[in-house]
Amino acid sequence: MSTIGNIVLVHGGFVDGSGWQGVYDDLAGDGFRVRIVQNPTLSLEGDVAATRQVLDTLDGPAVLVGHSYGGVVVSEAGMHPNVAALAYIAAFAPDKGESVGTLIADPAPGAPVPPILPPQDGFLFLDRDRFHDAFAADLPEEQTAFMADAQVPWGVDALSGAVTEPAWQHKPSWYLVATEDRMIPPAAQRAMAERAGSTVVEAIGSHAVYVSQPGAVAGLIREAATA
Repeated sequence: MSTIGNIVLVHGGFVDGSGWQGVYDDLAGDGFRVRIVQNPTLSLEGDVAATRQVLDTLDGPAVLVGHSYGGVVVSEAGMHPNVAALAYIAAFAPDKGESVGTLIADPAPGAPVPPILPPQDGFLFLDRDRFHDAFAADLPEEQTAFMADAQVPWGVDALSGAVTEPAWQHKPSWYLVATEDRMIPPAAQRAMAERAGSTVVEAIGSHAVYVSQPGAVAGLIREAATA
């Protein structure tokens, strides 16, 4: 058994890569070389290019990790030859031809509906007053107020970006289900993980589980790196 030494972390919509710091500290302290992609979230094509740019710099195989919309990015970018395994953190795991738009088009009865505001000039934002409850209910309200006011505009084009060749069909994957998620319903997470054949771990946490429970997230990534 050999350990994969590189970890590449890809954030989702409305946020940037700084939310990964707890996971970064945990894994870097364990000797992993961790890189964080600051994908612009304007289009899937652009975010995949930003991810591949980081993967190109690596000296060996990597675990490619995506949170939320970042799961779409890693599903497409994961065919890069330096990617040995995938990890999805409360993330979309689309099949060929699927996008965020198609995956959220028909929510199950009673499922929470994310408080996404109508598009403004081609960009989406979450309702700031509902950000805490919807995105990060297990974080202090002072912290989520900052996250709400520091939102990264999410391009409408990114939601329609469809995966052409899902990497999970070709490479092993792990999936962390956030059981209290109000952005991507846990049932939908479990269904995507099962379809992908992922090794599944569950954590009691919000959609921002990568911020609130970095140890659990790092543990899943470590498992993928050492499997």
